[in-house]
Amino acid sequence: MPFAWLPGDDRQYDLVVTLDDATSAIYSGFIVAEEGTASSFRALAEVIDKYGLFCELYTDRGSHYFHTPKAGEPVSKSVQTQVGRALAQLGIRHIAAYSPEARGRSERAFRTLQDRLPKELALAGITTVAAANRWLAETYWPAHNAAFAVASAEAGSAFVADRTGRVRDILCIQEERRVGNDNTVKWRGLSLQIPPSPLRAHFVRATVRVHEYPDGHLAIFHGPHRLADYDPQGKPRNDAKLAA
Repeated sequence: MPFAWLPGDDRQYDLVVTLDDATSAIYSGFIVAEEGTASSFRALAEVIDKYGLFCELYTDRGSHYFHTPKAGEPVSKSVQTQVGRALAQLGIRHIAAYSPEARGRSERAFRTLQDRLPKELALAGITTVAAANRWLAETYWPAHNAAFAVASAEAGSAFVADRTGRVRDILCIQEERRVGNDNTVKWRGLSLQIPPSPLRAHFVRATVRVHEYPDGHLAIFHGPHRLADYDPQGKPRNDAKLAA
C-alpha cells in the first residue's frame, strides 16, 4: 500500500517487494510512484534474471494481477491480465490471496520495512526514488536478508535457469492487431509499418501480435516470427535482428 518512504518527502509511493515465503529472503524490491503491470514485470524480471524461474507466485488480487468479475467475489479463472498471461507462459502458478492473514509473512515483512526503511534512508542521506532504488539493491536488501531471512526446511534450490531466452518477450504487454490495407499496424496512436519479409509478400488483414517492452520499444510478431522492431516513437530499428 502507498507509504511515505522517503525522508522529507510527504508523497506516498509503493514499495514492490518479492520475497520467498519459506525463508523471508527478499529477492527484489524497489520504490515506484504506483504499482501496476509494469512494476510487476520489472519485479519478475529481476528475480528470474538473478535466480531463475520458480513454481508459484502468491499475490493480492489487485487489478493488474487478476480480473475480478464482481467486487468481493473470486477472481476469474478464464480472463487473464497481462501479468496472468505472462505467468502462464512462464509456467508459474499464480495464487490469489483472499485475506491479509493469508499473506502473513508478507504483511509482517512490510510492517518491519515501514518501521526501519525510512529511518535507514534518512541516515544514508537519500531523498530521491532513483537513489533509493540503487541503495536498496546494493546495500539494504543484502543486509536485511542477513538479519531477517531464515534457513529453509530443505536444502537446495527450487529455481530453474531460463534456457529458452524467451523471458524478455514474455514479460511485456502483448496484444493482437489486424494489419491494415497499407501493411501497417495501429498501436496507441502510432502507425507501425511492417517491412518486406521473406515470409510473404504482405501481411494485409493478417492478425499479428504487438509486444510493448518495459523500456517502450515495440515489436511485431506473426506467430513465432518476429517481423520488425521499433523504438518508442514507432520508428523501425535497423539494428534489430529479425527472425524468419
